[in-house]
Amino acid sequence: MSHVVRRQPDGRLILLLGALAACGPISIDMYLPSLPSLAQTFGVSPGAAQATLTSFMLGFSVGMLLYGPISDTYGRRPVLLGGIVTYTLATIACMLALSIDALVLFRFVQALGAGAAAVLARTIARDAHEPADAARVLSMLSIVSSIGPLLAPLLGGQLLLLGGWRVVFGVLMLFGVLCALAAFFRVPETWPREKRANAALLRSFTAYGRLLSDPVVLGHLLCGGMGVASMFAYITATPFVYIEYFHVPTQYYGLLFGLNIVGIMLGNFINARLVGRLGSLKLISFAATVSCGASLFVALVSLTGWGGLGAIVAGLFFVVGVVGLLTANCTTDLMHRYPHNAGAAAAVFGAVQLGLGALASLAVGFWGGVGPEGMGATIGIAGLLCYAGRFLVVRLHGRPVPLRGI
Repeated sequence: MSHVVRRQPDGRLILLLGALAACGPISIDMYLPSLPSLAQTFGVSPGAAQATLTSFMLGFSVGMLLYGPISDTYGRRPVLLGGIVTYTLATIACMLALSIDALVLFRFVQALGAGAAAVLARTIARDAHEPADAARVLSMLSIVSSIGPLLAPLLGGQLLLLGGWRVVFGVLMLFGVLCALAAFFRVPETWPREKRANAALLRSFTAYGRLLSDPVVLGHLLCGGMGVASMFAYITATPFVYIEYFHVPTQYYGLLFGLNIVGIMLGNFINARLVGRLGSLKLISFAATVSCGASLFVALVSLTGWGGLGAIVAGLFFVVGVVGLLTANCTTDLMHRYPHNAGAAAAVFGAVQLGLGALASLAVGFWGGVGPEGMGATIGIAGLLCYAGRFLVVRLHGRPVPLRGI
Protein backbone atom coordinates (compact mmCIF):
# COMPACT_ATOMS: atom_id res chain seq x y z
CA MET A 1 0.00 0.00 0.00
CA SER A 2 1.37 3.42 -0.94
CA HIS A 3 1.79 6.08 1.68
CA VAL A 4 3.02 9.63 2.07
CA VAL A 5 6.53 9.89 3.45
CA ARG A 6 6.50 12.90 5.76
CA ARG A 7 9.91 14.52 5.96
CA GLN A 8 11.86 17.39 7.34
CA PRO A 9 12.13 20.37 4.95
CA ASP A 10 14.19 19.16 1.98
CA GLY A 11 16.24 21.95 0.40
CA ARG A 12 16.52 20.23 -2.99
CA LEU A 13 12.80 19.54 -3.21
CA ILE A 14 11.96 23.10 -2.13
CA LEU A 15 14.33 24.47 -4.78
CA LEU A 16 12.71 22.40 -7.51
CA LEU A 17 9.15 23.12 -6.42
CA GLY A 18 10.00 26.82 -6.18
CA ALA A 19 11.18 26.78 -9.80
CA LEU A 20 7.96 25.07 -10.87
CA ALA A 21 5.83 27.51 -8.88
CA ALA A 22 7.63 30.39 -10.62
CA CYS A 23 6.48 29.19 -14.04
CA GLY A 24 3.42 31.47 -14.09
CA PRO A 25 5.02 34.58 -12.54
CA ILE A 26 8.02 34.34 -14.88
CA SER A 27 5.65 34.11 -17.86
CA ILE A 28 4.10 37.38 -16.72
CA ASP A 29 7.14 39.31 -15.54
CA MET A 30 9.55 38.54 -18.38
CA TYR A 31 6.88 39.75 -20.77
CA LEU A 32 6.12 43.08 -19.07
CA PRO A 33 8.80 45.27 -20.74
CA SER A 34 7.45 44.10 -24.12
CA LEU A 35 3.94 45.50 -23.66
CA PRO A 36 4.55 48.98 -25.16
CA SER A 37 6.50 47.40 -28.05
CA LEU A 38 3.76 44.82 -28.57
CA ALA A 39 1.13 47.55 -28.83
CA GLN A 40 3.24 49.25 -31.50
CA THR A 41 3.87 46.01 -33.42
CA PHE A 42 0.19 45.18 -33.80
CA GLY A 43 -0.97 48.81 -33.95
CA VAL A 44 -3.28 48.49 -30.94
CA SER A 45 -4.02 50.53 -27.82
CA PRO A 46 -2.32 49.96 -24.45
CA GLY A 47 -5.57 48.41 -23.21
CA ALA A 48 -5.53 45.85 -26.03
CA ALA A 49 -1.92 44.93 -25.24
CA GLN A 50 -2.81 44.61 -21.55
CA ALA A 51 -5.56 42.14 -22.57
CA THR A 52 -2.81 39.57 -23.18
CA LEU A 53 -2.00 39.81 -19.46
CA THR A 54 -5.65 39.62 -18.48
CA SER A 55 -6.20 36.50 -20.59
CA PHE A 56 -3.17 34.87 -18.98
CA MET A 57 -4.49 35.54 -15.50
CA LEU A 58 -7.93 34.20 -16.40
CA GLY A 59 -6.40 31.06 -17.88
CA PHE A 60 -4.21 30.65 -14.82
CA SER A 61 -7.25 30.90 -12.59
CA VAL A 62 -9.30 28.38 -14.59
CA GLY A 63 -6.34 26.00 -14.76
CA MET A 64 -5.90 25.91 -11.01
CA LEU A 65 -9.60 25.19 -10.50
CA LEU A 66 -9.28 22.21 -12.80
CA TYR A 67 -6.02 20.78 -11.50
CA GLY A 68 -6.83 20.80 -7.78
CA PRO A 69 -9.70 18.27 -7.82
CA ILE A 70 -8.15 16.26 -10.67
CA SER A 71 -4.96 15.82 -8.66
CA ASP A 72 -6.98 14.86 -5.56
CA THR A 73 -8.52 12.09 -7.69
CA TYR A 74 -5.66 10.90 -9.92
CA GLY A 75 -2.52 12.00 -8.09
CA ARG A 76 -0.20 14.99 -8.29
CA ARG A 77 2.53 13.81 -10.66
CA PRO A 78 0.60 12.98 -13.90
CA VAL A 79 -1.46 16.17 -13.65
CA LEU A 80 1.67 18.26 -13.10
CA LEU A 81 3.42 16.77 -16.13
CA GLY A 82 0.39 17.26 -18.39
CA GLY A 83 0.10 20.89 -17.41
CA ILE A 84 3.75 21.67 -18.08
CA VAL A 85 3.61 20.05 -21.53
CA THR A 86 0.51 22.14 -22.34
CA TYR A 87 2.35 25.26 -21.20
CA THR A 88 5.35 24.55 -23.42
CA LEU A 89 3.29 23.87 -26.57
CA ALA A 90 1.19 26.99 -26.04
CA THR A 91 4.34 29.08 -25.56
CA ILE A 92 5.49 28.02 -29.03
CA ALA A 93 2.13 29.15 -30.40
CA CYS A 94 2.52 32.53 -28.66
CA MET A 95 5.93 32.98 -30.24
CA LEU A 96 4.41 32.44 -33.71
CA ALA A 97 1.23 34.50 -33.21
CA LEU A 98 0.36 36.80 -36.11
CA SER A 99 -2.33 38.95 -34.48
CA ILE A 100 -3.21 40.37 -31.09
CA ASP A 101 -6.36 38.22 -30.95
CA ALA A 102 -4.36 35.05 -31.56
CA LEU A 103 -1.85 36.05 -28.89
CA VAL A 104 -4.65 36.66 -26.38
CA LEU A 105 -6.00 33.15 -27.09
CA PHE A 106 -2.62 31.42 -26.92
CA ARG A 107 -1.75 33.23 -23.68
CA PHE A 108 -4.95 31.83 -22.17
CA VAL A 109 -3.94 28.27 -23.12
CA GLN A 110 -0.38 28.87 -21.92
CA ALA A 111 -1.75 29.92 -18.55
CA LEU A 112 -3.98 26.84 -18.35
CA GLY A 113 -0.82 24.76 -18.39
CA ALA A 114 1.12 27.01 -16.02
CA GLY A 115 -1.65 26.68 -13.45
CA ALA A 116 -0.67 23.05 -12.87
CA ALA A 117 2.83 24.00 -11.75
CA ALA A 118 1.54 26.78 -9.51
CA VAL A 119 -1.09 24.86 -7.57
CA LEU A 120 0.60 21.47 -7.48
CA ALA A 121 4.04 22.70 -6.40
CA ARG A 122 2.44 24.07 -3.23
CA THR A 123 0.18 21.05 -2.77
CA ILE A 124 3.13 18.66 -3.10
CA ALA A 125 5.06 20.71 -0.54
CA ARG A 126 2.13 20.42 1.83
CA ASP A 127 1.75 16.67 1.19
CA ALA A 128 5.42 15.96 1.84
CA HIS A 129 5.86 17.82 5.12
CA GLU A 130 4.41 17.74 8.58
CA PRO A 131 1.69 20.36 9.31
CA ALA A 132 3.97 22.20 11.73
CA ASP A 133 6.53 22.67 8.95
CA ALA A 134 4.15 23.42 6.06
CA ALA A 135 3.74 27.19 6.50
CA ARG A 136 7.51 27.58 6.89
CA VAL A 137 8.14 25.37 3.84
CA LEU A 138 5.65 27.35 1.74
CA SER A 139 7.38 30.58 2.74
CA MET A 140 10.75 29.10 1.78
CA LEU A 141 9.23 27.92 -1.50
CA SER A 142 7.95 31.44 -2.14
CA ILE A 143 11.42 32.87 -1.53
CA VAL A 144 12.86 30.48 -4.11
CA SER A 145 10.06 31.12 -6.59
CA SER A 146 10.60 34.89 -6.24
CA ILE A 147 14.14 34.69 -7.68
CA GLY A 148 12.86 34.05 -11.21
CA PRO A 149 10.37 36.97 -11.21
CA LEU A 150 13.13 39.17 -9.75
CA LEU A 151 15.37 38.52 -12.76
CA ALA A 152 12.64 38.04 -15.38
CA PRO A 153 11.86 41.71 -16.20
CA LEU A 154 15.57 42.52 -16.36
CA LEU A 155 16.10 39.65 -18.79
CA GLY A 156 12.94 40.56 -20.69
CA GLY A 157 14.16 44.11 -21.22
CA GLN A 158 17.47 42.89 -22.63
CA LEU A 159 15.77 40.31 -24.86
CA LEU A 160 13.52 43.05 -26.19
CA LEU A 161 16.58 45.05 -27.21
CA LEU A 162 18.18 41.97 -28.78
CA GLY A 163 15.32 40.54 -30.79
CA GLY A 164 11.86 41.74 -29.79
CA TRP A 165 9.00 40.18 -27.89
CA ARG A 166 9.03 36.88 -29.85
CA VAL A 167 12.47 36.12 -28.43
CA VAL A 168 10.98 36.43 -24.95
CA PHE A 169 8.57 33.59 -25.77
CA GLY A 170 11.45 31.55 -27.17
CA VAL A 171 13.21 31.74 -23.80
CA LEU A 172 9.97 30.84 -22.00
CA MET A 173 9.65 27.80 -24.25
CA LEU A 174 13.12 26.61 -23.17
CA PHE A 175 12.16 27.19 -19.56
CA GLY A 176 9.06 25.03 -20.06
CA VAL A 177 11.15 22.20 -21.50
CA LEU A 178 13.51 22.33 -18.50
CA CYS A 179 10.57 22.33 -16.07
CA ALA A 180 9.06 19.30 -17.81
CA LEU A 181 12.32 17.35 -17.60
CA ALA A 182 12.89 18.30 -13.96
CA ALA A 183 9.36 17.32 -12.97
CA PHE A 184 9.58 14.00 -14.83
CA PHE A 185 12.85 12.93 -13.23
CA ARG A 186 12.76 14.56 -9.78
CA VAL A 187 9.24 15.23 -8.50
CA PRO A 188 7.78 12.27 -6.57
CA GLU A 189 4.13 11.30 -6.26
CA THR A 190 3.01 12.54 -2.82
CA TRP A 191 -0.70 11.68 -2.83
CA PRO A 192 -1.15 7.93 -2.16
CA ARG A 193 -3.78 5.82 -3.91
CA GLU A 194 -5.72 5.04 -0.75
CA LYS A 195 -6.34 8.75 -0.18
CA ARG A 196 -7.53 9.49 -3.70
CA ALA A 197 -11.22 9.87 -4.45
CA ASN A 198 -11.16 6.97 -6.92
CA ALA A 199 -13.83 7.27 -9.65
CA ALA A 200 -15.22 10.27 -7.81
CA LEU A 201 -13.98 13.24 -9.80
CA LEU A 202 -17.35 14.98 -9.70
CA ARG A 203 -17.33 14.62 -5.91
CA SER A 204 -13.93 16.28 -5.86
CA PHE A 205 -15.32 19.25 -7.77
CA THR A 206 -18.26 19.53 -5.37
CA ALA A 207 -15.67 20.31 -2.70
CA TYR A 208 -15.62 23.83 -4.14
CA GLY A 209 -19.22 24.37 -3.10
CA ARG A 210 -18.50 23.16 0.41
CA LEU A 211 -15.41 25.32 0.65
CA LEU A 212 -17.25 28.43 -0.52
CA SER A 213 -20.01 27.87 2.04
CA ASP A 214 -17.49 28.34 4.84
CA PRO A 215 -17.25 32.00 5.96
CA VAL A 216 -13.70 31.42 7.19
CA VAL A 217 -12.72 30.40 3.65
CA LEU A 218 -14.45 33.48 2.24
CA GLY A 219 -12.47 35.68 4.60
CA HIS A 220 -9.20 34.12 3.47
CA LEU A 221 -10.17 34.46 -0.19
CA LEU A 222 -11.01 38.14 0.21
CA CYS A 223 -7.95 38.92 2.33
CA GLY A 224 -5.39 37.10 0.20
CA GLY A 225 -7.15 37.67 -3.12
CA MET A 226 -7.34 41.43 -2.78
CA GLY A 227 -3.68 41.58 -1.85
CA VAL A 228 -2.91 39.80 -5.10
CA ALA A 229 -5.36 42.05 -6.99
CA SER A 230 -3.32 45.07 -5.86
CA MET A 231 -0.17 43.39 -7.12
CA PHE A 232 -1.66 42.65 -10.54
CA ALA A 233 -2.96 46.19 -10.90
CA TYR A 234 0.65 47.24 -10.38
CA ILE A 235 1.96 44.60 -12.81
CA THR A 236 -0.49 45.64 -15.54
CA ALA A 237 -0.04 49.38 -15.20
CA THR A 238 3.64 49.96 -14.48
CA PRO A 239 5.06 49.10 -17.94
CA PHE A 240 3.15 52.13 -19.23
CA VAL A 241 3.29 54.27 -16.06
CA TYR A 242 7.05 53.83 -15.61
CA ILE A 243 8.20 53.64 -19.23
CA GLU A 244 5.82 56.01 -21.04
CA TYR A 245 4.54 58.34 -18.30
CA PHE A 246 7.69 58.73 -16.18
CA HIS A 247 10.07 57.96 -19.11
CA VAL A 248 12.04 55.21 -17.37
CA PRO A 249 14.27 53.48 -19.99
CA THR A 250 12.99 50.02 -20.94
CA GLN A 251 16.19 48.26 -19.91
CA TYR A 252 15.95 49.82 -16.42
CA TYR A 253 12.30 49.03 -15.83
CA GLY A 254 13.33 45.67 -14.37
CA LEU A 255 15.35 47.39 -11.64
CA LEU A 256 12.28 49.18 -10.28
CA PHE A 257 10.24 46.01 -10.68
CA GLY A 258 12.91 44.02 -8.89
CA LEU A 259 12.64 46.21 -5.79
CA ASN A 260 9.18 44.83 -5.18
CA ILE A 261 10.32 41.23 -5.72
CA VAL A 262 12.95 41.88 -3.05
CA GLY A 263 10.10 43.09 -0.84
CA ILE A 264 8.22 39.82 -1.42
CA MET A 265 11.32 37.81 -0.61
CA LEU A 266 11.87 39.83 2.57
CA GLY A 267 8.27 39.31 3.64
CA ASN A 268 8.53 35.57 3.06
CA PHE A 269 11.82 35.41 4.96
CA ILE A 270 10.21 37.18 7.92
CA ASN A 271 7.26 34.80 7.72
CA ALA A 272 9.49 31.72 7.67
CA ARG A 273 11.23 32.94 10.83
CA LEU A 274 8.14 34.05 12.76
CA VAL A 275 5.23 31.80 11.76
CA GLY A 276 6.22 29.01 14.14
CA ARG A 277 6.31 31.47 17.05
CA LEU A 278 3.37 33.74 16.25
CA GLY A 279 1.09 31.55 14.16
CA SER A 280 -0.58 32.23 10.81
CA LEU A 281 -3.49 34.27 12.15
CA LYS A 282 -1.39 37.07 13.68
CA LEU A 283 0.76 37.33 10.55
CA ILE A 284 -2.30 37.47 8.28
CA SER A 285 -3.70 40.27 10.44
CA PHE A 286 -0.42 42.19 10.33
CA ALA A 287 0.08 41.79 6.58
CA ALA A 288 -3.50 42.84 5.74
CA THR A 289 -3.13 45.96 7.86
CA VAL A 290 0.11 46.93 6.13
CA SER A 291 -1.43 46.18 2.71
CA CYS A 292 -4.43 48.42 3.38
CA GLY A 293 -2.38 51.34 4.66
CA ALA A 294 0.16 51.19 1.85
CA SER A 295 -2.58 50.79 -0.79
CA LEU A 296 -4.36 53.93 0.39
CA PHE A 297 -1.03 55.80 0.29
CA VAL A 298 -0.43 54.69 -3.33
CA ALA A 299 -3.96 55.76 -4.24
CA LEU A 300 -3.41 59.21 -2.73
CA VAL A 301 -0.07 59.70 -4.47
CA SER A 302 -1.32 58.44 -7.84
CA LEU A 303 -4.48 60.56 -7.87
CA THR A 304 -2.90 63.79 -6.60
CA GLY A 305 0.57 63.58 -8.17
CA TRP A 306 2.18 64.30 -4.81
CA GLY A 307 5.68 62.84 -4.48
CA GLY A 308 5.98 61.69 -8.10
CA LEU A 309 7.64 58.45 -9.11
CA GLY A 310 9.62 58.05 -5.88
CA ALA A 311 6.51 58.09 -3.69
CA ILE A 312 4.72 55.59 -5.92
CA VAL A 313 7.70 53.21 -5.87
CA ALA A 314 7.97 53.48 -2.08
CA GLY A 315 4.29 52.78 -1.51
CA LEU A 316 4.23 49.86 -3.92
CA PHE A 317 7.17 48.27 -2.10
CA PHE A 318 4.93 47.69 0.94
CA VAL A 319 1.80 46.85 -1.07
CA VAL A 320 3.59 44.10 -2.97
CA GLY A 321 6.00 43.09 -0.21
CA VAL A 322 3.32 41.56 2.03
CA VAL A 323 1.59 39.58 -0.73
CA GLY A 324 3.76 36.48 -0.26
CA LEU A 325 3.24 36.59 3.50
CA LEU A 326 -0.54 36.77 3.01
CA THR A 327 -0.73 33.99 0.44
CA ALA A 328 1.57 31.56 2.30
CA ASN A 329 -0.41 31.79 5.52
CA CYS A 330 -3.88 31.87 3.98
CA THR A 331 -3.08 28.87 1.77
CA THR A 332 -1.60 26.89 4.65
CA ASP A 333 -4.53 27.60 6.93
CA LEU A 334 -7.06 26.53 4.27
CA MET A 335 -5.25 23.29 3.41
CA HIS A 336 -4.99 22.35 7.08
CA ARG A 337 -8.66 23.15 7.59
CA TYR A 338 -9.58 20.82 4.70
CA PRO A 339 -6.85 18.13 4.74
CA HIS A 340 -8.75 15.63 2.55
CA ASN A 341 -9.36 18.28 -0.13
CA ALA A 342 -6.00 20.04 0.09
CA GLY A 343 -5.65 20.20 -3.70
CA ALA A 344 -9.11 21.72 -4.09
CA ALA A 345 -8.46 24.19 -1.24
CA ALA A 346 -5.17 25.34 -2.80
CA ALA A 347 -6.81 25.51 -6.21
CA VAL A 348 -9.81 27.58 -5.18
CA PHE A 349 -7.56 29.98 -3.29
CA GLY A 350 -5.20 30.35 -6.23
CA ALA A 351 -8.04 30.65 -8.74
CA VAL A 352 -9.81 33.36 -6.79
CA GLN A 353 -6.52 35.22 -6.41
CA LEU A 354 -5.93 35.18 -10.15
CA GLY A 355 -9.56 35.92 -10.94
CA LEU A 356 -9.46 39.01 -8.76
CA GLY A 357 -6.10 39.88 -10.29
CA ALA A 358 -7.64 39.67 -13.77
CA LEU A 359 -10.48 41.96 -12.69
CA ALA A 360 -7.98 44.46 -11.31
CA SER A 361 -6.07 44.27 -14.58
CA LEU A 362 -9.27 44.95 -16.52
CA ALA A 363 -10.09 47.89 -14.26
CA VAL A 364 -6.70 49.46 -14.97
CA GLY A 365 -7.14 48.89 -18.72
CA PHE A 366 -10.64 50.42 -18.77
CA TRP A 367 -9.32 53.55 -17.07
CA GLY A 368 -7.30 54.29 -20.23
CA GLY A 369 -4.15 56.30 -20.79
CA VAL A 370 -0.67 55.74 -19.44
CA GLY A 371 -0.90 57.75 -16.21
CA PRO A 372 -0.95 56.29 -12.67
CA GLU A 373 -4.54 57.29 -11.77
CA GLY A 374 -6.22 53.99 -12.76
CA MET A 375 -3.57 51.95 -10.98
CA GLY A 376 -3.86 54.04 -7.82
CA ALA A 377 -7.65 53.92 -7.64
CA THR A 378 -7.74 50.16 -8.22
CA ILE A 379 -5.06 49.47 -5.61
CA GLY A 380 -6.78 51.69 -3.04
CA ILE A 381 -10.11 49.85 -3.40
CA ALA A 382 -8.37 46.46 -3.26
CA GLY A 383 -6.55 47.48 -0.06
CA LEU A 384 -9.82 48.34 1.68
CA LEU A 385 -11.37 45.01 0.64
CA CYS A 386 -8.26 43.16 1.83
CA TYR A 387 -8.75 44.66 5.28
CA ALA A 388 -12.41 43.63 5.20
CA GLY A 389 -11.23 40.06 4.56
CA ARG A 390 -8.85 40.34 7.51
CA PHE A 391 -11.80 41.28 9.72
CA LEU A 392 -13.67 38.10 8.67
CA VAL A 393 -10.63 35.86 9.21
CA VAL A 394 -9.85 37.20 12.68
CA ARG A 395 -13.48 37.27 13.78
CA LEU A 396 -14.49 33.80 12.51
CA HIS A 397 -11.26 31.81 12.61
CA GLY A 398 -12.34 29.66 15.54
CA ARG A 399 -15.49 28.38 13.87
CA PRO A 400 -15.58 24.65 13.11
CA VAL A 401 -15.70 23.23 9.59
CA PRO A 402 -19.40 23.43 8.59
CA LEU A 403 -19.66 19.97 6.97
CA ARG A 404 -18.16 16.62 7.85
CA GLY A 405 -16.05 14.49 5.55
CA ILE A 406 -14.14 17.40 4.05
